[in-house]
Amino acid sequence: MNPSTSAARTLVTELLRHRVRHVVLAPGSRSAPLAHALATAAARGDLRLHVRIDERVAAFTALGLARVAGPVAVVTTSGTAAANLHPAVLEASHAGVPLLLLTADRPHEVRGTGANQTTDQVRLFGSAVRYFADVPAPYGRPGEDADLRALLARAVAAAAGARSGDPGPVHLDLAFREPLVPDDDAAWPASAAGAADVVAAVPAGEPVVLDEGPRTVVVAGDGAGAAARAFAEAAGVPLLAEPS
Repeated sequence: MNPSTSAARTLVTELLRHRVRHVVLAPGSRSAPLAHALATAAARGDLRLHVRIDERVAAFTALGLARVAGPVAVVTTSGTAAANLHPAVLEASHAGVPLLLLTADRPHEVRGTGANQTTDQVRLFGSAVRYFADVPAPYGRPGEDADLRALLARAVAAAAGARSGDPGPVHLDLAFREPLVPDDDAAWPASAAGAADVVAAVPAGEPVVLDEGPRTVVVAGDGAGAAARAFAEAAGVPLLAEPS
């Protein structure tokens, strides 16, 4: 099991041990280890997983749940996604509502390098949180699981105001290093890195013939380049492209 997957499963196990039964997930790439672990726990019936595409909506959903269900976790991916939690964090801080903010982040070695989604998430919410920890990406070394368990125990206690009598939001900024998906996930799609080769191999003006199957679209993320557009045009399928 890769270190990111192992750490995420430990964190989810500890959430359950501390009786966190509701988690709101705003999915994204860097938070994939947590998303997989949460989906597994939800499939077993161990917790209720609420998926919200918009992070601001996710945060306010968690805020509402936490008012009646005790500590609730909200999970986001890295970058500006985490910043969108801020309005609900302020509300939770003023109202004393226990929220666990689990924001996935890039590993420390690529922070501040100008790469996509390298927003500085350290102490992002300032004094609005009762507890903060900048958690480095795991290496799978002995003792790391115990450290994570202790860290989460402190965070839950701080959110509930167990010692301070002042409940409110807490923030764990969790760095994850690739690979971000479980090693045993056979259903995970193969890389599309060979798309440019496929396009180059199609003679100009000739149609691309795709195998029969479900309706097809091309999804092009940042840096996909001209190959994605060329393939979509040649195949006659819709192209969903990130504006950048």
